[in-house]
Amino acid sequence: METTHRVFVGDARELSGIEDDSVELVVTSPPYPMIEMWDDLFAELDPAVGDALESGDGRRAFEAMHAQLDRVWDELERVLVDGGIVCVNVGDATRTLDDSFRVYPNHARVLEAFESRGFDPLPDVLWRKPANSAAKFMGSGTLPPNAYVTLEHEYVLIFRNGEAKRGFEPKADRRYEAAYFWEERNRWFSDVWTEVRGELQDLDFGDDDGDLRDRSAAFPLEIPYRLICMYSAYGDTVLDPFWGTGTTTLAAMCAGRHSAGYELEPEFLEVFEDRIGDVPELSRAVGRARLERHREFVEERREAGKGFEYEAEYYDTPVVTKMERGLRLREVVGVDQDPLEGVSERIDSEEGTAAEPSETGTGTGTGTRGNSDWTSGTGYRVEHAPLSVEDRIDTETARN
Repeated sequence: METTHRVFVGDARELSGIEDDSVELVVTSPPYPMIEMWDDLFAELDPAVGDALESGDGRRAFEAMHAQLDRVWDELERVLVDGGIVCVNVGDATRTLDDSFRVYPNHARVLEAFESRGFDPLPDVLWRKPANSAAKFMGSGTLPPNAYVTLEHEYVLIFRNGEAKRGFEPKADRRYEAAYFWEERNRWFSDVWTEVRGELQDLDFGDDDGDLRDRSAAFPLEIPYRLICMYSAYGDTVLDPFWGTGTTTLAAMCAGRHSAGYELEPEFLEVFEDRIGDVPELSRAVGRARLERHREFVEERREAGKGFEYEAEYYDTPVVTKMERGLRLREVVGVDQDPLEGVSERIDSEEGTAAEPSETGTGTGTGTRGNSDWTSGTGYRVEHAPLSVEDRIDTETARN
């Protein structure tokens, strides 16, 4: 099995490298409005943001920032298939402007934006993300009434494009082989995630690149990997319009899905180049960790006096449900760089049309975007094979 992965250096407000109705799943974490580290970015996109902040008008700045994100959401409506899923990791912001402290509810504003575009909201996830600070409160310490609750959670908002679910051909292998274990379903589809922590990527930037280091906050691999397994099947394409250091692409590679991403900072693509060589080992560790956790679940269930009715077809282990029997994990066995020039050649910038869709679902299709807003990028072809399970290895790294 082969997957393709494209990364464009460009502005996600115009996803001209992505064709209409060519993406099945979006997994992303945008810059959070009213978080100070993103002020300069939003002010560059719209000078009105800087003016509002300078004048202490937080409400106007908040809305102006979200107006820029709205343009990205417009593009998602175009590129996502009917019934496709969008997962947006976003946190609220607390801030003092003009001597007034308040919370800016980013999750509520994003929810409103997607619903107004015809997306159906689905039950979301509250990701509890404990702060590393010893101070667990803000405000007036232990005296009432002017202390504030500390925000230690973010949201994973989930939307479906339209009212109808996606359809699949009966007994489709690409869907049944992408099944998850029964106990994974119970853990992943809980509305509160507490065992996943955020991270600041340890990027190897030079001394002159401290700004990039400061802006490299990313969700851990576990977040996009879970969401990709939960809301897509083999052969699907996953898009991250705020690509950053490429964690969603890494997760898609490990999960055996196609991917595409947009990123403003070309330096992040250079960092990704340093990570790509570890993908075969990472994908193997992730898959084996899932199997190892399942075996532990089997032992615990048997110790509790409960049995199993089914056996997995590809692994020497019982499973709880009939739908798990065909589950088949993949690992990466090869990665080749595939320049994006082929994509730009297939897009007719004068006529605004594109060539026929590719068999993988990531090629160009009939679309409305002809003029490209991206200036460079890269691509990868990844070869996958069924997960090798001959050796029982230490999977502690993948667990974390």
